[in-house]
Amino acid sequence: MALPQHNNQPPADKRSGYMKPRRRSSYSAPVVFVLVVLGIIFVMSILFRVSDIQVVGNVHYTDEEIIRAIDIEPGDNLFFFNRFAAFARVYSKLPYIENGSVERQLPNKVIITVEETTALAYLELGEEQWTLDRNCKVLGKAAAGETESLIPVVGIAPGTLLIGEQMQTEDQNVETVEFLADVLYQIEERGLYTDVQRVNFANPRSPEFTYGDKYTVVLGSRNNLERKFGMFVTVLEMLKAGDVGIIDVSDGQTAHFSPN
Repeated sequence: MALPQHNNQPPADKRSGYMKPRRRSSYSAPVVFVLVVLGIIFVMSILFRVSDIQVVGNVHYTDEEIIRAIDIEPGDNLFFFNRFAAFARVYSKLPYIENGSVERQLPNKVIITVEETTALAYLELGEEQWTLDRNCKVLGKAAAGETESLIPVVGIAPGTLLIGEQMQTEDQNVETVEFLADVLYQIEERGLYTDVQRVNFANPRSPEFTYGDKYTVVLGSRNNLERKFGMFVTVLEMLKAGDVGIIDVSDGQTAHFSPN
């Protein structure tokens, strides 16, 4: 007995039992996405405009000088402001700025926080005095009377001095500059700067400094410099008021006092 064959073909009349599904446009999703993004950008550009700028931590520079160096002003868009590029401009324009950050506070406030360095020493180039911080960064030409409270650095022939950059020697000796920076750092960190009258690098392998118009301190090499300054402070506590002479900490192990 022959079985009837199933006919898998669609019926002749497509409208009676077989309909094609509708195709969705392949362009609709990207278009919607672009419209949403444009809408967000539009809202951000309208609502989040800077109207309040606050500067914190500045002493050497005014609020206006810092704001101008960062290149931000009321009306700028808060989200499109590049904070990192802004401080790159500050460091090059305002050498006393050591560290800083820009914080955005919604909906319209910017807080600029800065840490300023201070002039600690100076060196002479011709008839000019140029100020340095503890990292040997060149801060600029000394103002009238400014060097009276700063430490003179002698024995180093300066090369080209660029404001905001670490100083250079005439012979491009980076090691000497770094050695000086270590010495200035120790002097400032230990609160000795008010009594240090001069730092002498005439012998760069064993620089000296004059302290309180009473002592010449011989440092020796750059090795163990922190320990050497520690020994110097200990010796100061042991000396009598009338003692005058040389304090030699050059070997990094013991301190020797030779009275004059």
